[in-house]
Amino acid sequence: MLDPAFVTGAPNWIDLGTPDVEAATAFYGGLFGWELVPGGPETGGYGMYQLRGKTVAGVMTVPPEQGKPAWSVYFQTPDADATARSVEQAGGTAAFAPMDVLDYGRMGGFTDSTGAYFGVWQPGTNTGLGMIMESGSLIWSELYTPDVPAAAAFFHTVFGWQTQDMSYPDGSYTVVRPAGTESEEASFGGLVPLDEVPSQAEAGPHWLPYFAVDDVDAAAAAAERLGGRVTAAASDVPEVGRIATFADAAGAAFAVIKPVPMS
Repeated sequence: MLDPAFVTGAPNWIDLGTPDVEAATAFYGGLFGWELVPGGPETGGYGMYQLRGKTVAGVMTVPPEQGKPAWSVYFQTPDADATARSVEQAGGTAAFAPMDVLDYGRMGGFTDSTGAYFGVWQPGTNTGLGMIMESGSLIWSELYTPDVPAAAAFFHTVFGWQTQDMSYPDGSYTVVRPAGTESEEASFGGLVPLDEVPSQAEAGPHWLPYFAVDDVDAAAAAAERLGGRVTAAASDVPEVGRIATFADAAGAAFAVIKPVPMS
């Protein structure tokens, strides 16, 4: 699972692009208890969601003509410019070149070789999310891709990710972990064939963040009550936990999980 030390190549930030931050705040506040800390003019209005005083995500207004509502996952890098060069060498493209965000850090946005967007965050005074692995915060991330081997090769080149292929009755799954790690406990995400999951295939290649919850079924009921919808009903995955996938009130995709207790 995620390591709070945020090693190179692991997710260290997420943010939501949405047409209506106020409506998104009502949705995620009702679902997870998040509170919005608005951003000032110096941040272009970029705000932070907090839970019990700790930052769990960023949020920004993205007008419909600029893009669909979506969650973005960012990965830790010690050098965003070097990562940008690695992305190009591996067959990816830059959505926007690395840039400084005040003294908070340096960020860049890219598309991998299979067409999925992701970001990188080089920490400055902002070292990453203030809470992970707890109820209401990021716990896992999945890449839905049309070509798992190509995506695995791309991210191995860019971040040195290690992979482990696993088989399930309903399909295949490739678990990823940071470079130089051998333990399964270091895994932070997975690669999933896009055509195996109809509820995700429509969106094309993309990253899907998972948030921990105490009760998946209660979260599903709350999401629908708050104007979202369940895109994959709650189900149990042996040795993993109970999961469900949702679209928020504006259509941004995400998932929740109640993981099995660690032995």
